[in-house]
Amino acid sequence: MDQTLARLESLGFTLPEVPAPVAAYVNCVRSGNLLFLSGGLPIDGERKILGKVPTDVSPEEAAEGARIIMLNRLAVIRDEIGSLDKITRIVALNGFVNSEPDFTGHPQVVNGASEFLLEVFGDRGKHSRTALGAAALPLNVAVEINMIVEVEV
Repeated sequence: MDQTLARLESLGFTLPEVPAPVAAYVNCVRSGNLLFLSGGLPIDGERKILGKVPTDVSPEEAAEGARIIMLNRLAVIRDEIGSLDKITRIVALNGFVNSEPDFTGHPQVVNGASEFLLEVFGDRGKHSRTALGAAALPLNVAVEINMIVEVEV
């Protein structure tokens, strides 16, 4: 077992099955030493974080959805390169929150993903980031996140 996977398990997390894309795209494209990951959704088996923040979904629940997305994205990465230990850097993260027009707590929602990555990867998890609101997201999810990851060549 790789060290990063062991770290995840020590924190109480397990990687889910790799989620299947829900439209005409792939989960991940590799270009050189960069992985470009498609937007992940907060779906873990039957559990789905759906609705507008903050009216249908609390910011805290949406932040939990962001963590679910990161677990899904890490499953995609492991499937693509074989080991999470080959991640050299989380480069960028872009978070979109399905929010009411007057909601401005997008950064706190996306912090669910950012803080999780820092907890798992330490300095390798520090990344640039965008957190913004959207009028609607696919399948009415509360949050969607895509990312760019640097890996060993």
